[in-house]
Amino acid sequence: MQFNDAQNRAVRHVTGPMLVLAGPGSGKTRVITGRVKFLIEECNVNPDNILVVTFTRATAEEMKQRYVESGGKKGVLFGTFHSIFFSVLKNAYGFKASDIIKEEDKRRVIASAAGKAGTIPDDNSDILKDIIGEISLVKSKGYDIDSYYALKYPAEEFRYIYNEYDKYLKRKRLLDFDDMMLYTGELFSARKDILARWQERFTYILIDEFQDINLLQYRIIKMLALPENNLFAVGDDDQSIYGFRGSDPNIMLDFAKNYTKADIITLDINYRCSKNISDMSLKLINNNRVRYTKRIKTAKPRGSAVDIRCFKNTAEENEAIVKLVMKYLKEGVKYNEIAVLYRTNMQMQPIVNKFMEYNIPICLKDSIPNIYEHWIAYDIFSYIKLAYGWGNGSDFLRIMNKPKRYLSRDSVSPSKVDYDEIAAVYDDKPWVADRIYHMKADMKVLSKLKPKQAVRYIQKVIGYGDYLNEYAEYKGIDSANLNEIYEKLCNMAEEYDSCSDWLASTEEYAEKLKNSSYSSDKAVALMTLHGSKGLEYDKVIIAEVNEDIIPHKMIVSAEGIEEERRLLYVGMTRAKEKLHLFFAKNRYNHDLQPSRFISELMKN
Repeated sequence: MQFNDAQNRAVRHVTGPMLVLAGPGSGKTRVITGRVKFLIEECNVNPDNILVVTFTRATAEEMKQRYVESGGKKGVLFGTFHSIFFSVLKNAYGFKASDIIKEEDKRRVIASAAGKAGTIPDDNSDILKDIIGEISLVKSKGYDIDSYYALKYPAEEFRYIYNEYDKYLKRKRLLDFDDMMLYTGELFSARKDILARWQERFTYILIDEFQDINLLQYRIIKMLALPENNLFAVGDDDQSIYGFRGSDPNIMLDFAKNYTKADIITLDINYRCSKNISDMSLKLINNNRVRYTKRIKTAKPRGSAVDIRCFKNTAEENEAIVKLVMKYLKEGVKYNEIAVLYRTNMQMQPIVNKFMEYNIPICLKDSIPNIYEHWIAYDIFSYIKLAYGWGNGSDFLRIMNKPKRYLSRDSVSPSKVDYDEIAAVYDDKPWVADRIYHMKADMKVLSKLKPKQAVRYIQKVIGYGDYLNEYAEYKGIDSANLNEIYEKLCNMAEEYDSCSDWLASTEEYAEKLKNSSYSSDKAVALMTLHGSKGLEYDKVIIAEVNEDIIPHKMIVSAEGIEEERRLLYVGMTRAKEKLHLFFAKNRYNHDLQPSRFISELMKN
């Protein structure tokens, strides 16, 4: 292997702690595998005594493969934090793979507890995902649940959900991935003899993506590295973007305080990005105050200027993205060398529709929820089905009090819907009966409208929009998120001439979405900024670089804004040859401002 000066100094480091600051495209994987070979071939270190830790199984396998292909000897352990900690527990307690809770069971238990706590409506997987993430955060940070206040939900509701899940795990004698860390930390603290055996096993520890480590993982690794402290940490504090999972860039920033004899080396050449892209991304990240200062050179020529463009609205922006992709494809650029990045997966729904409209194959790197499976879509379809005579009692029950009509479930037949019969039940409450007759009249109007008109009528005339706002206020959630989903459905309805065509298309849409989830060499990649980490493409388009999107509107702290800036930096540095940053002035009839990060990039 050939190395530049900085890489060579890192590779040839022998004993004691070292921190390697490895920016985008700086060859960190080559350095890690190169150092492993150096230790074995030139320092006579036993391969069995070397541990290489990564954060994902795929990365561990890739790194192992590259090590083997370079002629590396067998015996080195490449693994994730979780796999290594589980090995410790398996050895000490006899844990088996069947003792790890299955992901679907985890979701079911937490969803059930959240439903009892009154947190999750119908099938809202977004809220469930947030709760699962916050439970993991509490565990990885070592917070006391009794004094913890949830970030997004009422404290008592969250504590109830957490405790119910914890009781389930203990009752079934199961553990989740966070428990693997907790139990390993407790074991090493209580049993110094067991810790000593693992310390003797792994006398050299190399950690990839060190910026993503959380406090609990770091405490365990520090114990494991004693007494020699041959800890080789490789990462980039500017790419620390998983604060919501408990990762903390301050661990990396404080490395020299914890290890006063540590050597620190910066891999200072970017081999991936053109000079224009590298310089622009550094211009952005230099606005962060809490970071290591780095001087980065580029191995590539200057290349094209970064394309920063404003559009009238997001519809115009999406159209421009599709046409730009088609232009690149016509020029001979391969599908899998083009990526479109977004801050959140929900933002991708309209562009997914646009790519489908133009029959451009796409590969979704993140799981994008099918908008037609959202409970708001189910409500709209229930209204439409009832209006056209396709609905049943279940459809009526679903929307009879959306908005509030004060109807009882007992007044509805499960097999058919007869408005006159239902009204007759409320002879003693004429004001309720009057609402039923209004509903019947609305259904008659709905049956004559085209899809988009029908969706607007449900929202504005029937009062479903008011229901969404009241529901959001009652649940303590942002009504803008619910209204945005409604607007997306309204835009999707515009593509169809009849409600029957629209409803019939939903199955085909679900199938296309499912097929797009598979990796393909002949497809344009769509993903979130988080999902893009570790990847690279010739052409990268980052969409909707607007304030309240990136940085996200939920982020208000100085630390949070710095992480959002790092997130955009990660996205920008995925591009090798051409980078486009797009933003719009209007989204679903709401005015937007360009991201503050755009202003930072545009400064001279």
